[in-house]
Amino acid sequence: MDQQVIIGFEQLRRALESTRAVLAKVQRDQLGLPTPCASWDVAALINHFVGSARWAAQTVSSEDATADEDFAGGNFVEAYSRSIGMLVKAFGAEEVLDKQFALPIGDYSGADLLGLAAREQFIHGWDLARSIGHTSDLEPDLAADLLTRARVEISDELRGPDGLAFFGLVIDATDEACSADRLAAFLGRMI
Repeated sequence: MDQQVIIGFEQLRRALESTRAVLAKVQRDQLGLPTPCASWDVAALINHFVGSARWAAQTVSSEDATADEDFAGGNFVEAYSRSIGMLVKAFGAEEVLDKQFALPIGDYSGADLLGLAAREQFIHGWDLARSIGHTSDLEPDLAADLLTRARVEISDELRGPDGLAFFGLVIDATDEACSADRLAAFLGRMI
């Protein structure tokens, strides 16, 4: 396994652990709180990132997609843990990192999709942290690495209004902003 793949797996592992740690702090009475994603409350955000972990696993494993499920309605930490297991297993399959996958935002190798999954899972942990009043200074080194990669991968064509584009317009972050906040600002979140 080459060094970039090892780094990609480590980033995914750390992103998933970070988001699961924040998710474990969510209380049922917080599910209706707003999030930095204007079209989602906390429950919708949980449903999105738990479901998107499963979607990524299904995409690279060519399994049939499961029906929409209300992950926030039950034990969401357990549901996320199952999604994490599916995701890690799917990306660990032989040759998946070398395959090409056509996504709505472009064609990705399995290795690139691994990086995209790490960034998405991490930033939704940040969204959740902001929503419930938890610190947003999550995994500074990981956030800085994900930001470096995002600056290369995310083009202006993928940006636009919340709910209509994959990413928001870049928001200026101060030099004092933590790495996770700078990543969030680059992805279009108000910090």
